Amino acid sequence: MGWFSSSPKKPKKVASKYYPAFTEELPDLTDQVICITGCTSGTGLVAAKTVASKGAAAVIMLNRASDRATAAEQAVKDVAADNCTVETVSCDLQSFESVKQAAATIQAKYPAVDVLMNNAGVMALDDYATTDGYDVQMQTNHLSHFLLTRELMPALTKASELRGSARVVNHSSLARLGKPFDAKYLEKKGGNLGGNGSFLFTGANWDRYHQSKLSNAVFTLGLADKLKAANSKVIATVAAPGFAATNLQTTSTGMGGVTMGIFNSFAQSGEDGTMPLLSASFLPCESGAFWEPSLWSKSVGPAKEYPLEKVCVDEVARKMLWEKSEEACGKFEV
Repeated sequence: MGWFSSSPKKPKKVASKYYPAFTEELPDLTDQVICITGCTSGTGLVAAKTVASKGAAAVIMLNRASDRATAAEQAVKDVAADNCTVETVSCDLQSFESVKQAAATIQAKYPAVDVLMNNAGVMALDDYATTDGYDVQMQTNHLSHFLLTRELMPALTKASELRGSARVVNHSSLARLGKPFDAKYLEKKGGNLGGNGSFLFTGANWDRYHQSKLSNAVFTLGLADKLKAANSKVIATVAAPGFAATNLQTTSTGMGGVTMGIFNSFAQSGEDGTMPLLSASFLPCESGAFWEPSLWSKSVGPAKEYPLEKVCVDEVARKMLWEKSEEACGKFEV
């Protein structure tokens, strides 16, 4: 059996080593309004529970409507501080119209948003298009987050004026490393980007995942440039969770028995894997900062700030990604 088990794919149950002590270091979040995408499970749910328990004024959970979303909202309410409002705003990242509606709903009730965690992601899905015509991984992982950030920028700016700062936090992964950025993955070519193939992290579905996770990092740096040029008090940061045992793996068509077994052999807990995301959201740092685990080739352990790699900081890629993202989502002014 072992790696070759034919049993249902499940994330490994792992005890948290560092997360309890780490949360004690997080600042008080009184008055802060925090929006998180993809928080029915995994790092998003851990982040939502953490900020709710730390006394945030409001935790907005951006999920597709489902029983899982309802259960996740209740789980966050169960641990929330007395002064914290927890609510779900329906948001389907595979639909630009849904993203726009979600942003409008948020701003109607919360004109100031302190932190936007662009956490949601899908991994190694088959080659198919969303209703908007884009690759399902690229739209879910990057393009819809680009659009959501654009739509919520007035609320982020308002929070920065009221409380001195605000943040956009993108969630990349180790999968950012690899081939250079290729603009074709941001075009309306969903369903025509190489087909599938998933053995041991290889194949076109993994190439598309890599491009989407690389885009998270490149977008962060492009946004940081524009925010700095505008003298904005909003900053953009990015994080990667390393190997974290979450439901992301169970929903991937590319995580077969062998691949899942290898992953589970190294994975840390979902709580420990959320430390980089929370660090990028709340610990002191500059715009463009990147946080990742610090042990075992940056796959597990306490979060630490690192410089991004050459493939992520390429300025030609930065310009190209911004142009293609605006073609898909509309002009983005900060």
